[in-house]
Formats: sequence, structure tokens, C-alpha cells
Amino acid sequence: MTQIVVPTLGESVAEATVAQWLKKEGEAVKADEPIVELETDKVTLEVNAPSDGVIVKISVGEGDSVGVGAVLGEMEEGAVANDTAKPAKKEEKAAAAPKQEKKEAPKAAPSADAKTSPAVRKLINDNNLDASQIPASGKDGRLTKQDVEDFMKSGKAPAPAAAAQDLGPREERVKMTKLRQVIARRLKEAQNTAAMLTTFNEVDMGPVMALRGEYKDIFEKKHGIKLGFMSFFIKATIQALKEFPAINAEIDGDEIVYKNYYNIGVAVSTPQGLVVPVIKNADQLSMAEIEAKIVDFGKRARDGKLGMDEMSGGTYTITNGGVFGSLMSTPILNTPQSGILGMHTIQKRPMVGKNGEIEVKPMMYLAQSYDHRIVDGREAVSSLVRIKQAIEDPQRLLLDV
Repeated sequence: MTQIVVPTLGESVAEATVAQWLKKEGEAVKADEPIVELETDKVTLEVNAPSDGVIVKISVGEGDSVGVGAVLGEMEEGAVANDTAKPAKKEEKAAAAPKQEKKEAPKAAPSADAKTSPAVRKLINDNNLDASQIPASGKDGRLTKQDVEDFMKSGKAPAPAAAAQDLGPREERVKMTKLRQVIARRLKEAQNTAAMLTTFNEVDMGPVMALRGEYKDIFEKKHGIKLGFMSFFIKATIQALKEFPAINAEIDGDEIVYKNYYNIGVAVSTPQGLVVPVIKNADQLSMAEIEAKIVDFGKRARDGKLGMDEMSGGTYTITNGGVFGSLMSTPILNTPQSGILGMHTIQKRPMVGKNGEIEVKPMMYLAQSYDHRIVDGREAVSSLVRIKQAIEDPQRLLLDV
């Protein structure tokens, strides 16, 4: 017998939750084939079969917490699947069918529900969808988040009026995912530990928008990636962090750790919650390399494919609530970091020009939260002004002034 064990989960991660078994007892598997999904506080990862064989025992159920090295189940190498189990399952379903006919037509096929992860089921339930009507593209007929999202975009989703006939329970208890539990704990830790304050400013996005409009086609043709706003803000932020190093530092006991490298975390929203992949040594990357990293991180974050090392080691974080329409917010620190920049929606507003004239400009509110234990107000305000100046005069980024 070969044991199926929880692999090393990554830096500072000791526990995971069994999200979904992809194989059942008695089913054959091939070497390196995914057999179970684990959900940690950062990512969802798959445990693969160590060799060809058959799953003979599942020791831990879905929703249970497991530690590194814990035994998830057992498999027999080189064994042949027990085919007699499959007809039995079909007979059970056939026997159960008449009972279902006496009731109202079910909204979702049980087999489809059994092949969905908790995150996908939540997406289906939140949008009153019928899982049996959604084409599945995943392995063994499993529904993926992309399947559900594509189905919703296709316009084939049923009108919500049908759900009004059966309101169901007015309350529903759903266990928090490991990711959501850790998000809640860390946000509260940030409030309880850091002396957190937020300083605000506003930036005229006109110069960057003009520069982007002039060069976006050439940029995309040369680098194969679109030119966004985030690379400008990352470059501007790094420039400010170099001038005010306390915002790129952290407290460790009674010491301040100043970091002469710039690992910028970029917050990404996923169906499971907010994750923050980190662009390592961002100061050494070109704008094209930064944009490519952001696109790659965003796609893999939504698919749950980010690695553990890509989620750790950040020194400063940038979050863009503007993509959801946020006009103003106070971002919470991503501890143990000492600073986080909040970007917001671009809104045209009347502004007073240099000569006293009124002009309509595309403006964005900026918010920088900081740990007042090591960052003084002067440093926080001045660094945000530096970011504003760099965005309003992009040539500063090229000249590093």
C-alpha cells in the first residue's frame, strides 16, 4: 500500500482543508493524475497520484482540516480498478430515481453538484443557477469556475423569477473557507497590532492617459502585452519607497527591518476571496515585464493556480478598488508590511488650472495607509505626494527624479 499524504504547503503554511476528492475508492488513477484538492489560506492545490494504481481507502473527508504530512488515504500500486462497484452505483441512482419523481423537479443534478468544488457551488447558488444545465469542461465532467462564468455571460442562465416560487430557507450556514478564515484573522490582526492611519491625495490621470494613448499600440506590438496603469503606479511607488524607506520596512520585535529590495504585492479579487501575489524585485523589471506579471497573476489567481512562493515575501502592497467603482476607501495593511496604496476609480471633475481657469480633468483619489509606529506623518504624506507627482509628470519615472 502507498499512502497519500499532504505535501509541504509552503512558507508559514501548516494546515489545509480538503476541498474536494477528484477520485473515489475503487477508482484507478495514473501517476501524477490529480486525486484530491486542498485549500490553504493562500491557494488551492492538487495532490497527485504518486504512481499508477487504485484508490483503496479515503481517510479524510471533504471539509476536514489536515496538517503537513497527514495521511489522506491509501492506494495500491499497479492494481486494477474494481468494475463491480460502478454498476452498483448506477443501480443505486436508478432506485433513487422514482423517489425524486414524486417531488418537484430538482434544480440541479446531484451528480453535477458532487463534481463541483465549494467555490464553484457557491458561485452557482449565489446566482440561482442549475448546475445540470451548465456545460462542464473539467476533468471527469467537473464544472470549473470558468464554465459557470462563461454560462452566465452566454445569456442562457434562467431568469431569476423562477427562483421566487421556492424561496427555501431564509438563512443558510456555510463554513468559512480556509482562505476566508485567514483573511478575517489577518485583517483583525492588522487593526489590533499596527497604529494604522491613512493619508489621502488626488492625482490628475490626464498625462498618463495621454502617454498611454500615444504609445499603447506600439507598446503592445513590441511586447505582446497591453499597457495598463498599474505599471506606472508600481514604478512611481518604488521611487517613493526609495526616498522614504520606512514605508518599505517592518517591525520585528524591538527592531525595524529596512529592506533594500522592492517586492510589490498586487491585490487580486477571486471568487474565493482576496489574494495578493507578489512581483519580486519589481524595481529591476521593465514596465512591459511588470504588465506581463500582472496579467499572468490575475489569470492564475482566479484559476487557483498560484504557487506558495508567489504569495509571500511582499514589502508593500497596491490595491485597486477603482475596478469595482470605488471612489474612496481606507485600505488595511497587509501585515507585517508598513504601507499599502489604494487606487480608486477615475472620475472627471472640474479643477482649477494653473492660471485660475476651470478645467475638466480625469481625477483619481489615492489613499495610503501606514503603520504610524515606524512611519511618521511627514513621511507618509510626502511619499504619497511623490507618487502623485510622478503620475502627473510621467517623465519623472524615466529620469528617476
